[in-house]
Amino acid sequence: MDIEIYGAGFEEDSDLRSSFIRELTLDELAFSSQTSGSSANGNGHSIPRTLIQYWHDLGRLPDDVRACMQSWDRLGTEGFTFRLFDDELARAYIAQTYGERESEAFARCRHPAMRSDFLRMCFVLAEGGFYVDADDVLLGEGWRTIYRDGRLKLQPLCYDILSQGMVPGAEIWRADLPTEGRIFYVNNDPLAAPQDHPVIRRALVTATSRLLGGDAPPEIQATTGPGNLTSALAAHARELKIAGASVDFELLRDWDSIAETRWHLSYRNDERNWRYMHPGTNL
Repeated sequence: MDIEIYGAGFEEDSDLRSSFIRELTLDELAFSSQTSGSSANGNGHSIPRTLIQYWHDLGRLPDDVRACMQSWDRLGTEGFTFRLFDDELARAYIAQTYGERESEAFARCRHPAMRSDFLRMCFVLAEGGFYVDADDVLLGEGWRTIYRDGRLKLQPLCYDILSQGMVPGAEIWRADLPTEGRIFYVNNDPLAAPQDHPVIRRALVTATSRLLGGDAPPEIQATTGPGNLTSALAAHARELKIAGASVDFELLRDWDSIAETRWHLSYRNDERNWRYMHPGTNL
């Protein structure tokens, strides 16, 4: 990677940010043997066996979503602690763990998806753990790869503009994958990290500032979602490269074998799905 073309603040340029994330996937391909094991063990801490899940109103949890969430219950026999949040529990946790800024920022999250985004950053930064979305279904034993070391674990994604669809996960790892008309970024599901990881800290600070900025209702992806996290990762990775430091994160190559997203769920057909949210709506 030619780090000189990525100047300070480049992560706010969508094209440069996408190009940089693509470079990180190529780095992972070329140097995976050098970036695994104890030599790249995050910030020296392990990822706690804490599973974090969120649904905005647990009193009205849809049966199909409940089934997805319960697929993770078997991790209880593997020493996992479960932390299940809704809006009220998240509000109380943030108030107890953080200050007035974070509490006010959470209050300004106008959709359950934003509140879920914000809570997962708050919890994983404060305590570490493994967050998964409520529509993820656990598959097999692949989850163990999350715990092979203490690095932040993120799922890389690629959106094809022409087809208006996602590039299959396996295709992202093709060294010869065409990049024209494609956006490379990282998802905030899953989000697995040790306590106090600098990428999560940076993402939370930025999200808080944007929510408190007083502008028109902020766009979800760039404020609390994958866009924000991608920017934080890109800025952090640049700093590591300039310093010649080992990476403290891993882009997962096998998330599709760990969990499957269930798309045919009842809530996806109404405004509980953030993609159908009208501007100015508060849910």
